[in-house]
Amino acid sequence: MSAGKKLQINYYVEPDAAALARRAAQYVSEMAGEAVEAQGRARIAISGGSTPKATLELLADPAQPWRSRMPWQKLDLYWVDERSVPPGDTESNYRMTREALLDHVPLKPGQIHRIEGELEPGVAAARYESELRSSFRLEGTENPRFDLVQLGMGNDGHTASLFPRTGALHELDRLVAANRVPQRDTWRITLTWPVINRARSVFFLVAGQEKAATLKEVLTGPHDPERLPSQLIWPSSGILTLILDKAAASLLPPINEDGCGVLERER
Repeated sequence: MSAGKKLQINYYVEPDAAALARRAAQYVSEMAGEAVEAQGRARIAISGGSTPKATLELLADPAQPWRSRMPWQKLDLYWVDERSVPPGDTESNYRMTREALLDHVPLKPGQIHRIEGELEPGVAAARYESELRSSFRLEGTENPRFDLVQLGMGNDGHTASLFPRTGALHELDRLVAANRVPQRDTWRITLTWPVINRARSVFFLVAGQEKAATLKEVLTGPHDPERLPSQLIWPSSGILTLILDKAAASLLPPINEDGCGVLERER
């Protein structure tokens, strides 16, 4: 289902939510800087939720070191997924990002590539795919290659808006899918997993004891992506990074002296 058969999973464990956000802010700023140094621009896709919100707030805070390290003038910001709601809705991933980050940093409108969740889902997906093709200057059947994709994971093993046993899990040709999610009685617009897997770097940001058992199963259990869609995330680079709090990582093998745990998967 992806280019590589072997996957190295590197995971970093922080003691609490504040340390988790600091580690993630450091990682995002480092990856963005490396992308700009290598090619003159950084293209980053982010997810919604309370855990990434804390990271975005740190990146926007002038009292924190990461704000000055971020290459704002050479950054393009995208979203991994969005709910089918207007941009001002409290459920909107865009609204969360605007309040936590966009209102406080020097990003111009042309650098911000939002999903238009207020539109009919199929239209919103098509328009976002068109935006990707335009901003990445894709030709023909080319796929975008993000420099960094930040993901979360739900208690049910979903990531992005790739929910268990939903249609988007089988979408291989489109960049963006409108996904009907019966268990939430709603529609979502999401990057497809082949697009996510093409990114130069992909990392999960996961917190909470309630996710520990699912996370362990995703990383070490049988391959069953219909039930655990997070298992579809198998980057073509062969490396997947996770930044976890102590509670979420409680059922994984202990980290080593360097502060990192390593798992390997094959299929």
